[in-house]
Amino acid sequence: METFHSLFGKQLAFVYHCFDRIVIQGYLPLLSRPAHIVHFFRDVHGIYPITPQALAKRTPEYRACVEAYARNHKIPMKSPEKGESKEDFVRPHLQRMERQNQHGLYFIIPSMEMGSTFCSLMPKYPTDDPNYRLIKRRPSRYLHYYFYIRDPVIGALAMCVGTYLPFLTTYYLNGHNFIEIELRGQGVQFRKDDNAFVWTSDPQALQRAADKLSPSILEKRLHYWTWLLGPKFSEKDRQAVNLSRDYTINQIEYCRNFIFKRNFPIHKIFERSCEMGLFRLTADKVAQVFGVRLTKRLRGKLHSVLEKLDHGHHVMRIYCKTSSAACMRSSARSCALKSASTG
Repeated sequence: METFHSLFGKQLAFVYHCFDRIVIQGYLPLLSRPAHIVHFFRDVHGIYPITPQALAKRTPEYRACVEAYARNHKIPMKSPEKGESKEDFVRPHLQRMERQNQHGLYFIIPSMEMGSTFCSLMPKYPTDDPNYRLIKRRPSRYLHYYFYIRDPVIGALAMCVGTYLPFLTTYYLNGHNFIEIELRGQGVQFRKDDNAFVWTSDPQALQRAADKLSPSILEKRLHYWTWLLGPKFSEKDRQAVNLSRDYTINQIEYCRNFIFKRNFPIHKIFERSCEMGLFRLTADKVAQVFGVRLTKRLRGKLHSVLEKLDHGHHVMRIYCKTSSAACMRSSARSCALKSASTG
């Protein structure tokens, strides 16, 4: 890093690092396994046998709740046309919320997708209990709701909720949106191009805002929106089962952004870094970067590749099993290094 600054420091306007794309999985720990489901239906609610109809009973109730909320609050609920991305479809509504400086839920997209749920099966062989059922967790295609929200603290985010038990919830957010709201609250002037800050009157304030994002802030806001828009449980359910929600990180990207005064150095640096990466990032070095051992049982990709995206920007990607790291030009005046981990 010191070498980079010594070579290009005079051509840099400022540098900042922050969290970029964040994908968080929310789940109910005590409704995540077949044994939990048996206890919830048989012991708590006295429902036995646990039939497919019993498992699916809460689905129409939740759908009716979401439809009523959308109707009462005049929230649009519609699916995009085939081939159109969800983000492009809802962007005009988000821009209107931003112009009017409003916060809250502004769009709902119903989407049929694969997800994990529970099924009830008859045992293969007869048992002493004629009402005995096998409760298994299997992937299935069912309805999901995408809630698009403009939060007053963490900015724009999307929350996807499955309509079948165990009601898995996925949250999609971006650290740059959080920084933008922080800077506006402090009265710091800035200019943002897509997903990068290309100018600010106070670079130190920008970095302080980026460093302020914490798990406690995210957890508080995710709790609020899940309580408001997620499936509801009665007081009896909560007294019998600890229905607290836990969160795990599915994907997170951390980027270091170099904002240049001119566009020309970016092209040269990026071209050279891609050349060096293709020749020097061999399999053994990729394994060292990601901290894995090279064995015959290693599954997944283990290589570096130069990809060209639809919008014409080249991306240098490094693959290791199910994880990847990417180096890309995020805008005309900045260069970002991002790493993503999935699993």
